[in-house]
Amino acid sequence: MQNKGLIKLFALLFGLVSIYQLSYTFVTSKIENEANTFAASKISDSEVGYVSKRESLEAKYLDSIGDNSVLGYTSYNDAKKKELNKGLDLKGGINVTLQISVKDILKGLANNTKNPVFNKALADADLASKSSNDNYVDLFFEAFDNIKGDTKLATPDIFYTRSLEGDVNSNMTDDEVKQVIRRKIDESIVSAFEVLRERIDGFGVTQPNIQREGTSGRILVELPGARDITRAQSLLSSTAQLEFWETYRPDNQELQGFFFQANEALKSLVAIDTAAAQVKQESEIDSLLSDVAQDSLDLSKQVNPLFDKFQLGAPSYAVGIAAIKDSATIGSYLRMKEIRRLLPADLQFVKFVWERPAEGSEIVELYALKSNREMEPRISGDVVSDARDDFDLGGKPAVSMTMNTKGAKEWEKLTGDAYNNQTGIAIVLDNKVYTAPGVSSGPISGGRSEITGKFTVNETKDISNVLRAGKLPASAEIIQSEIVGPSLGQEAIDSGFASFLIAMLFVLLWMIFYYGKAGIFADIALMLNILLIFGVLTSLGAVLTLPGIAGIVLTIGMSVDANVLIFERIKEELAKGKGKSQAVADGFSNALSSILDANITTGLTAIILFVFGSGPIKGFATTLLIGIITSLFTAIFITRLLVDWYLSGRTRRLDFTTSLTKNLFKNINIDFLSKRKIAYIFSTTLVLIGLYSLFLGQGLQQGVDFVGGRTYQIRFENEVNPSEIASELNTVFGSGTGVKTYGEANQIKVTTPYKVDVEGIEVDNEIQDKLFTTLQKLLPDGMTKADFITGDGENSIGILQSVKVGPTIADDIKNNAFLAIIGSLAVVFLYILLRFRKWQFSLGAVVAVLHDVLIVLGIFSLFGKIMPFNMEIDQAFIAAILTVIGYSLNDTVVVFDRIREIINEKGWKAGENTNLALNSTLGRTLNTSLTTLVVLLAIFIFGGESLRGFMFAMIIGIVVGTYSSLFIATPVMYDTLKKSVSSPVKEKPKSMAKAKA
Repeated sequence: MQNKGLIKLFALLFGLVSIYQLSYTFVTSKIENEANTFAASKISDSEVGYVSKRESLEAKYLDSIGDNSVLGYTSYNDAKKKELNKGLDLKGGINVTLQISVKDILKGLANNTKNPVFNKALADADLASKSSNDNYVDLFFEAFDNIKGDTKLATPDIFYTRSLEGDVNSNMTDDEVKQVIRRKIDESIVSAFEVLRERIDGFGVTQPNIQREGTSGRILVELPGARDITRAQSLLSSTAQLEFWETYRPDNQELQGFFFQANEALKSLVAIDTAAAQVKQESEIDSLLSDVAQDSLDLSKQVNPLFDKFQLGAPSYAVGIAAIKDSATIGSYLRMKEIRRLLPADLQFVKFVWERPAEGSEIVELYALKSNREMEPRISGDVVSDARDDFDLGGKPAVSMTMNTKGAKEWEKLTGDAYNNQTGIAIVLDNKVYTAPGVSSGPISGGRSEITGKFTVNETKDISNVLRAGKLPASAEIIQSEIVGPSLGQEAIDSGFASFLIAMLFVLLWMIFYYGKAGIFADIALMLNILLIFGVLTSLGAVLTLPGIAGIVLTIGMSVDANVLIFERIKEELAKGKGKSQAVADGFSNALSSILDANITTGLTAIILFVFGSGPIKGFATTLLIGIITSLFTAIFITRLLVDWYLSGRTRRLDFTTSLTKNLFKNINIDFLSKRKIAYIFSTTLVLIGLYSLFLGQGLQQGVDFVGGRTYQIRFENEVNPSEIASELNTVFGSGTGVKTYGEANQIKVTTPYKVDVEGIEVDNEIQDKLFTTLQKLLPDGMTKADFITGDGENSIGILQSVKVGPTIADDIKNNAFLAIIGSLAVVFLYILLRFRKWQFSLGAVVAVLHDVLIVLGIFSLFGKIMPFNMEIDQAFIAAILTVIGYSLNDTVVVFDRIREIINEKGWKAGENTNLALNSTLGRTLNTSLTTLVVLLAIFIFGGESLRGFMFAMIIGIVVGTYSSLFIATPVMYDTLKKSVSSPVKEKPKSMAKAKA
């Protein structure tokens, strides 16, 4: 081998750089363990809430030593920025996909026009977006073109407005205006991206990730390690729409009269459960409400749609008070057209807004705000020049704000009006009243104001953060989210690395058992390979996920495959009587073609998976791609260096076998082709049974990735009955809610389509409330809702993980999965056609791959409801299918390479030499397949519940793929190729360029 010195230098530098990069991870891990030990020594586990107390103390400890020098070249804070990034499934945290509302941007660019054509086009685009993957702006323009008639986009009541002055003029065509609008929308999304980035920077998590997803208006945000999930969700989805309004006086007689008229009108407008109304038991909330003064009219014996849920009067500038659970219903009543018509003329534009309730409160106040026809506030948040978290005179957390010159003038006028009218000033953020103080000393000049209320320090930090960053140009809805509790993340690390170590140990021992001393050299190369993978991951800032660990373990199997190919070819060369050095050189050279072909086909499927996958699946593809490159380097160069070094000693002997494996797979002469008809019948039967189950039987269990919905992984203290829980939750959420045991008997997975079409944190909170209320009797005594939601109680009880997928993104995931599979088959067909120059080889490979995929799908359909682990079809399953495609091709290409080589050397001979090629590769095929199978079994058994379905699909795929490469791919190739080859080949055909495999 040439350039040995250069390869040695490169390997040394590559290894040292990897160790250096990983050293930061070891530094942070060591210091964080010290912080954990310190906190545990100070706070006993017998204390109430010791988990959160320890976390707080750990954070203070790390802050105190964050800048101290460590090992003379780094500090904890510096190392934290450079450590190996761990994904949410290993670290806990939140991953969300935000959809910036392009509809809101369009309405804003058109100044919220009332133009009927414009608004009809928006409505049509809304409808079309539910069944289309096109961008919303394209759907809007298409809808507008269909109904526009003589209406142009460049009219004063659409886009020829003051805000677009200089960009749009009245002479522009619709196509010209469309270009401007597309640019403005893109600018708005970029603005939203920057606003979110500033908010995230102020949130305080390490290694956050924020990315735009093309031109779709979607923004992906990952906050690994985020503990306060509700706070993170609010921070991301808040538009920061700050407004200042003058309130009506709560004793306004016309306003009170309106509520009585509304109550009477509602009696004929809404359905009333009279039986329930007659037997009203006083709850804690009723008791709270009863303390509020009510009108002298006795309503207790009547059925009152409004006043049964709402009471007039409140100890502030609010007009009334209600239970939080009833606020949505009351709001819907007050928005009814029939009710709005009852408002007196001078109140017709009143705006009703609920307060932001304090944490733990069960009641909420309603404010009546003075508005106008356009529903515009007296002052908007764009006049705020600065905001910071502070404390009020009473020492309570508050937010202080400074306004610009324009805002200061408006503020002085507003405070003067409030003083004269004896009304309050409601400070509204994202349509919630945060506080509504009165003005006791006349107009306030200077433009300084303060938001006070029942805040925590974190809340005032977040409010000031979003006000400084500015408001989003449009609403941002969370259309997909994954939340992983920190305890589940630690369990994933433990199980993932346990499976990794077990698989690694088995492979190391197996290589020594099978190849003796040569196996030791392969093991050294393999360990270097693992070091390089982790080093590259750290250097690139890539994220290690649990499927990523599975990808590394699979890489171990692929690395073994390369060494097996090399060692088997060396053994063949030795059997021909060649000297050791020549046999090694020829063995490496002859195996190179097969190794490259096998890794390129697997790499192509990994690239497709990286392009179409997301989150943890992209992590799997990343580690697989890195592993393919490092495996090639270590197997081809490092193993060769070690073998050549050992053989340089004249007295050293290297046989590439042991006494137990010396004669394995020798002198095998199986007539595979004569059994092809039996294989065809057997495979066709299996495929037909699978297809029947898929299309006429029970089909596949589609996960929320494909159908939308929410899933919750919940752990209890003791074993629970999933059937009983399912019955109760279906009563609460309606039919369609599924509950199954997930791993241990004290753990369940709840899947529900409840309000899947409704976006917003309010729905998430509602579902969490219902889950907590329904399951409370199964939880430990005294467990709070907050602990239940984060799964962060003393024994990690509660919601450990939750996933939400909106219907729109579910359709996208499904389409991407389909494209990924079809794309991989097409790429493989073309690659093999290019490599082997015969379409028959491509056909054989694609038929075998399709056969493998259909059998895996059939097994998942037949046994999906029987197996004691999750077998839902989700993104992880698609990753498994694509990996099966890659592995099946790996096997098939190695066999095809040998067939091509032997036929080129010895001729066709009616398929006799095809059998010879199959028998000559049988040792490699079985050796690699069994090794990989044991590796996958280690992950399946020890790798954690979330990976079992993923691994089961791959295990089935490995078994079926090994079978198909021998009994499907080769026979199909043979049956189609033999028609064009009617006699033994005397000369090497031009179409088969000589290539050794």
